Amino acid sequence: MIIKILLISAALGVAVLVLREKAPRQQETLRRAAGLMVVLAGIVAVLWPDLTTTAANAVGVGRGTDLVLYLLVTVFAYAALTTTQKIHRLQHDITVLTRELALVQSARSGGGEVPPRPEAGSTVGSAATREQP
Repeated sequence: MIIKILLISAALGVAVLVLREKAPRQQETLRRAAGLMVVLAGIVAVLWPDLTTTAANAVGVGRGTDLVLYLLVTVFAYAALTTTQKIHRLQHDITVLTRELALVQSARSGGGEVPPRPEAGSTVGSAATREQP
């Protein structure tokens, strides 16, 4: 009984973290709803553990714990992939901003003109954005 209380408390703590975002966008709203569904499914699995075995048998898995493990691995892989993609996007954005800031500061300190801002999605310093001599 104590483990059920601890697990449900942990699930409710996760629900609070999911709901903590202040101004969600459309995509964030979908993630929030999915997160709350996962929390709810976890609470149901804690309160009625036989339901996981019933669900596992319905999809062809032998035990409920195996089904929970498979789902956990899938969710973890998705989270790891999306986090990696977000980190790469942020690194690219930081690189673009750093290069743009360096060009602006260089132009201001040297008295030259500030070069035009590259188009969204282009790579700063690529052949398409460089002036030809």
